[in-house]
Amino acid sequence: MPEAATIAELNAMIDRWDQEDGDRRIRSRPRTIGEYFAAEQPLLTPLPEEPFETGRLFTLRVDRYSQISVRTNRYSVPVRLIGRNIRAILHASELVVYDGRDEVARHERLIAKGGTRLELDHYLEALVRKPGALPGATALDQARSAGRFTPVYDAWWDAAVKAHGERDGTRALIEVLLLGRHLPHEHLVTGLAAALKTDALTADAVALEARKAADADTAPAEAPEPSAGNRNSIAPLPAAVRACLPPDKRPLPSVAHYDQLLRLRRDRPTP
Repeated sequence: MPEAATIAELNAMIDRWDQEDGDRRIRSRPRTIGEYFAAEQPLLTPLPEEPFETGRLFTLRVDRYSQISVRTNRYSVPVRLIGRNIRAILHASELVVYDGRDEVARHERLIAKGGTRLELDHYLEALVRKPGALPGATALDQARSAGRFTPVYDAWWDAAVKAHGERDGTRALIEVLLLGRHLPHEHLVTGLAAALKTDALTADAVALEARKAADADTAPAEAPEPSAGNRNSIAPLPAAVRACLPPDKRPLPSVAHYDQLLRLRRDRPTP
């Protein structure tokens, strides 16, 4: 029996074996399995355009720990769903959870019985109110084991606690983790490292550094300098500056008053 740490690793092994088996010959046949399949493939019926659901559907109630129980295993969902009924579809490799039509959680399926799979992001709203529960949280341990809570998070957390105290420093870290819902993980890690170097121990500082990293990855080539005959052209603001500007809440321009003047002029009696 093959041994694998995760289902994804086992699936990768099976894919590799499948590719290797394409070069095998069955007894004394003149062609390999892959060559026979290449000749047969054009004759096969195409797959249906709409996917066919093969998972098993469950209707479950979220308990007070923001978890659901599926086949003796427990999985987390966002804390806002505590006490509500949700739908979960169990596939061979993963569990997908829906609140109405909205997907709210996706977990790799647990194979052994009595296991627990928790997502730290699901508990952040509750941890903001009770930051003292974060250090001993099982979801934090699982995030570390999965490599999503990297050492740079711990280093920034330690520095924030020294600067702001246990409660406020931990709450600042939770606010940083909430940024992960809008910023890619790699940019957030870069922002944490940059903020740590300058002792910028607030979530706003990390957000600024993370957005700088995101802009650096997506920045277009620099615009050429305006020519001597085009000195009046307006140069665009740098992306890093645009990211720091407040949102423009002014209403969109309207020509309603101009239309009213035209209407009055049209309706005015001619002499």
